[in-house]
Amino acid sequence: MAVNPEVAGRSYPPSPPYVVSRAKIAEFAKAVGATDEVHFDPAVARERGYADVIAPPTMAVMISQQGDANVMADPEAGIDFSRLVHGEQGFEHHRPLVAGDEVQATTTIEKVRQAGGHSMVTMGTQIATLDGEVVTSATSVVVIRGDEA
Repeated sequence: MAVNPEVAGRSYPPSPPYVVSRAKIAEFAKAVGATDEVHFDPAVARERGYADVIAPPTMAVMISQQGDANVMADPEAGIDFSRLVHGEQGFEHHRPLVAGDEVQATTTIEKVRQAGGHSMVTMGTQIATLDGEVVTSATSVVVIRGDEA
């Protein structure tokens, strides 16, 4: 079954607040092999002009996917998660995520198109502080495989 093209342009409520902590940053940095001390040592981060340790840039995907989850749960979208393949991911970082940030992800379905019997869904997600400062703009494309003939 194809994804409902009528959901293009639909925006979803923000995800629950996500508190960016030193511990979460350190865990993520270790998991991805980021060794720069700016991710672990607050003194190093302050020397470089940050209020606290900063997250590796790819940590934004964890928060972005919380916003994307609203899309996946929308029955009107018609997305069969069991047929989903991640196609593309991009980020525009306006500033690093810093320990102490409290952020939310708000996702909009930018485009739905059909290609080769599959549905391609482009989502835009804004990761912003609770007072509205956009920290990261993310774009994700997912492919929903068509029915096998």
